[in-house]
Parts: sequence; C-alpha cells; structure tokens
Amino acid sequence: MDKPFAITLDVGSSRANHTGAWRTERPLYVHNLPPCNSACPAGENIQQWLYDAEEGPAKYEAAWRQIMQDNPFPAVMGRICYRPCETACNRAQLDSAVGINSVERFLGDEALRKGWQVPVAPFAKTRQPTGEGGRGGGRGVLVVGAGPSGLSAAYHLARLGHWVTIKDAGAAPGGMMRYGIPKYRLPRDILDAEITRILDMGITLELNTTVTGIKAELEAGYDAAFVAVGAHIGRRAYIPAGDSARIIDAVSVLHSMEDGAPPMLGRRVAVYGGGNTAMDAARTARRLGASEAVVVYRRTREKMPAHDIEVTEALEEGVTMRWLSTVAQAGEGKLVIEKMKLDETGFPQPTGEFEELEADCLVLALGQNADLSVLDGVPGVTFSDGVVEVGPDLMTGHPGIFAGGDMVPSERTVTVAIGHGKKAACSIDTFLRGVGSGAADKHAPASFGALNTWYYADAPATVRPRLEAARRIGTFDEVTGGLDESTVLFEARRCMSCGNCFGCDNCYGVCPDNAIVKLADGPVRGRLRLLQGLRPVRRRMPRRRHRDAARAGLGQRPAQPCHAHAAPLLPRSPGAPG
Repeated sequence: MDKPFAITLDVGSSRANHTGAWRTERPLYVHNLPPCNSACPAGENIQQWLYDAEEGPAKYEAAWRQIMQDNPFPAVMGRICYRPCETACNRAQLDSAVGINSVERFLGDEALRKGWQVPVAPFAKTRQPTGEGGRGGGRGVLVVGAGPSGLSAAYHLARLGHWVTIKDAGAAPGGMMRYGIPKYRLPRDILDAEITRILDMGITLELNTTVTGIKAELEAGYDAAFVAVGAHIGRRAYIPAGDSARIIDAVSVLHSMEDGAPPMLGRRVAVYGGGNTAMDAARTARRLGASEAVVVYRRTREKMPAHDIEVTEALEEGVTMRWLSTVAQAGEGKLVIEKMKLDETGFPQPTGEFEELEADCLVLALGQNADLSVLDGVPGVTFSDGVVEVGPDLMTGHPGIFAGGDMVPSERTVTVAIGHGKKAACSIDTFLRGVGSGAADKHAPASFGALNTWYYADAPATVRPRLEAARRIGTFDEVTGGLDESTVLFEARRCMSCGNCFGCDNCYGVCPDNAIVKLADGPVRGRLRLLQGLRPVRRRMPRRRHRDAARAGLGQRPAQPCHAHAAPLLPRSPGAPG
C-alpha cells in the first residue's frame, strides 16, 4: 500500500509494527519560551519574525510587521541595540549566535525603502476623545518626552485607539537617540524616517515645550500621562582645578554635535569615565581632530561598564586607555593622575602614586541624571536615588501618571526604554478602560540541553562589514554596514526554533507508530495533529529510534535548515515576553 511521505513503516497497528507498549501512548506537544524572546527588553517575538524572514522577499513585510507589534524602531535598533537576544541564543553553544540584530536591521531598512506603514484606528487620529470606554473609545493621553520610551508609548497608544500628544523641550524629537548617540552609530536619516512614520499615525508633537507641572496638564484635559524624560544632565565630580582648566561633560559634547556647533576640544583630550558615553565622547573627539584621546578609568577593562564592542572599536580608532587611574587635579594643559589598585572586594583604592598627563581638555563621562522636576509636588509620587518609584505596571503613586525610561530604576539602554513604552501603553489602556487581564504565564525556557541538534552542520554567523579604522577617524559616516539579502537569509535560516514547532516535520518522519497525521498547510507550514484516543504523555524518542531513523534516511538535514525541538509538535505559540 502507499505510504505517507517519508514514512518507512506500514500504516497499521502498533502491534503489527512491533513497537510494543507505545500503542497506548502518544507524544504531548510542549511549548517552551525561546531564550532570544525571553532576553529581549522590548519583548519582541524574535523566533516568529525570523521564521517569516527565512521565507525570503515574499514574507519580509510579514516579518517586519511582527517586529512592529512590539518595537516601532527596527532600523534604529538594528544599529544600536546591544543584542542581549544574541547573548542568550542557544546556537552560540553550537557554533555562534544567530545574527538576530543583522536581520532586524535589514527588515527595518527594507520597510523604509518600500514605504511600509502601520495602520491605526481612525478614531486615534481625531485628537479628540470619542468615548468613555469600550474597545472603540479612545481617550486623551499626554506623553512628556520624545525619546525612545515616549515615542514607543505614543506609538502603542495610537494603535490601541487613543489620541496622543507628545511634548518635548528639545528642538527635534528622538531624545538620547539623537542627542546621545553619535551619527557614526545611528545615521540621522534613519532615525528621522522611523520617527516620522510614528507621527504619521496621527500623533501630535509639540517641540520646544517644557512641561513644568504634570498635574496641571492632566487638569487641562488629558485622561492619563506618561512621563519619560531622558537622562540629559551629566553628573559632576569634585576635581580641584585651576582657573584655566577646561572641563566639560560628555553629554554636552554629544548634544552640541546636533546643534551645529561642535566644541573645540583641542589636540589632546582626556575622557574621565568607563561607560558607553565615555567611549562615544572619546571616539567623537578623534573625529573632531584630536590626535590623542585618552580614557581615564579607575578600574580594569573587565570591570568597565561599557559594552565590549564599544571598547574594541574605540581602541581600533586610536583611543588609548589608562586603567586603574583617577583624575586628582586639572590644570592648564595637563592633568594629575593618581594610580589606583583594587582591594579584595574589587573596589578601587588610591595608591599615593601620581603622574602627569598632557590634556587640553577634560571630558567628564561619569553618568547622567534625569530631570524629575516635572513630578515635583504631585501627591503620591515618591523618589529614590534620583529616580521615580513605580509599580510593576509603571504607574507612580498618583493614579493616571506613569513613568518609564531613564526616570525609573532600570538599565539605561534604548531597548529597555522602548520596552517601557510598550508596557506603559498597555497599562494606560487598562487603566483608562477599566478592563484588562493580567500578564500571561510564561512557558519554561528552552535550554540547549533539551534540543536535538545532531543533524546541524556548523554554520558560523555572518560578520557585518565595517569601515576601516583609518577611514573612520576623519568622518562621521556609519561605521557598521548591513547584510545583503543572501546573507540575511542565511542568518535567518540558522535559527533552530528553540522551544516551539517550526513545521520541520521530523516528528512525522520518524514516529515509529505513525501516530501523527499531516494536515494541509495553515498559518504554520506543515501543521500536524496527533491521532485521537491515545493517552497523552510527555515522551522523547529513544536514542535507538533516532539512530534507526537516520539509517533509514529520515531526519536528515534538508535543503533548508531543519529546526530542532526538545519535543514540541503543535504550531508555535507567540512566547514573547510582555
């Protein structure tokens, strides 16, 4: 009799096929949370959009729209995100992590090239409340701050049907994406294009507008407010300095690059600090003509908070590092540096050893603070260690006022800020409508040890092209390029679909009991169902069965990559963190 595709056993009973007690058991679909999804601060369903992207041009828009469910800045984040998803990627334990960020950038750029837009409910564009509740009634929400968190919140609120006004004290939107990230990392045409797409959803933007009292704004007609003022105030430190010493903070240096009046830093520039802002300031100094840019940091490289890629690229561009050093005094044309040593707890201690360092300018990159004055005097709002205290839903102690981004306790990255914006929008929607459900329980993570990776050949990640170091110093052109379509497809197809069904059909091919019936293609390629009437049980195929299947030519790596699972068979669940 004819056999189903890839089945070597006759379609009969378990007894006829000599598969023993398995006739009363069946596999159970298992869904696990992909580690990339779990690690993404913006809550992206990475596994799903990689699945769409690997289908090629016909599904690029579907992949982009999946990203846009959570993150309105794929082209931006494809350039500046520090990729915690790739750090968590299980494939890194096989050869190297999937280039998730590279694929995201490609999709974001493709959307800008083709002019893809996000549909929005018509009543979100009226800029007037249309009802007091229900899914069709939008309400008025004020967003203070046009940075990544504020723009993200406005985007998601508009999609939920609310009319949104953003007020920002700056001359242009973008917040720290514009005023804190240099152009060689984030070209401004990319940033402007993605911001414009958000504003085209009917969102009102008022620039050069400082909000001094949020409570008065609410009384003026808004139903809720989200405050997301970025950390634009550079921290200072007491450093004895002469009258002629030139000291400036890194935030001012980077901000002035957008004002069209770059600072005159001199030929020899010292940057005091060890974070990403310190690296950006030193690299900017090199591009402004400094022949020497020295980063002074009181700990070792291993203790440095700057991301490793930032440090590596700074060193490539001729920035030098003075580890275990602190600035003791600043004078005209020179600094006095004291050597440090780490104690048993890893904290730097002075040694009493001093030396001079020639420097025309000292740039302080010691961290930033957010201006919290907009919330001063609001009943119920409390502060701690320079940030606003908020609940799990990002609402402050005053009903209807929410806060996020750099203003609340969290890691200060653009990705985290975007995630705050989405979370705040959902919380505001729930608050305004008086309905909503709690966060869904997350599945257990899909660990590498639970995956079947025996049929995967090594396929290391594709490296993105970069400008040569010698060319970078004299220009603010973008340093890191993107991948072309062929390499993007290769990267997307390296995904192993950890934790959820990817329609690889391996279970169908190797099941010794023929207990799986293949249905017509649906939303997920190759949807399967199990025969009914069998007792559900979690069961992994014995190792012997895998070997027998391999000898029979089953479970082999197809032309397009198979996707290994621990046990999942049903169509994938979203699995994205909230």
